[in-house]
Amino acid sequence: MKPRWFAHPVLSVLIGATWVLLQQSAAPAQLITATVLGLVIPRVLHGFLPEPVRPRAWGTALRLLGVVLWDIVKSNITVARIVLSPGARPQPAWVLVPLDITHPTAISLFATIITTTPGTVSCVIDEQRRHILVHALDCTDVPAAVADMKARYEAPLQEIFG
Repeated sequence: MKPRWFAHPVLSVLIGATWVLLQQSAAPAQLITATVLGLVIPRVLHGFLPEPVRPRAWGTALRLLGVVLWDIVKSNITVARIVLSPGARPQPAWVLVPLDITHPTAISLFATIITTTPGTVSCVIDEQRRHILVHALDCTDVPAAVADMKARYEAPLQEIFG
């Protein structure tokens, strides 16, 4: 299939905006360069990029973004407290999170969200066995951690990607 010029519009806009921000100028020459880069780079990389995904529920996506940002702030504070407190005794744990989602992009986003949240790292995505192995810096209740990740992140991703 021949690549279209605007097959990845979000990527094109991000590339163009990044160029303008890096140049710190909105001069016509920079805007033209940003447009050309935003159109050419995704077209050249077409074979390496997945097919564009069209989320089904934008409201849910925005709510998920808010939840993730809030969780990142909370987790940063929690991890800082653990690291800076001399008497802290974190209880690290390996957490096996079963996957209900099947969309490859949703699975990748789920793992990325887990890793982006301080205190947790997704170590293995096993698509055949349908689970993600997560290392948690401090986890006293593994079933509660699994339920929390599934409710806060996986359920909205399931709604967004179907």
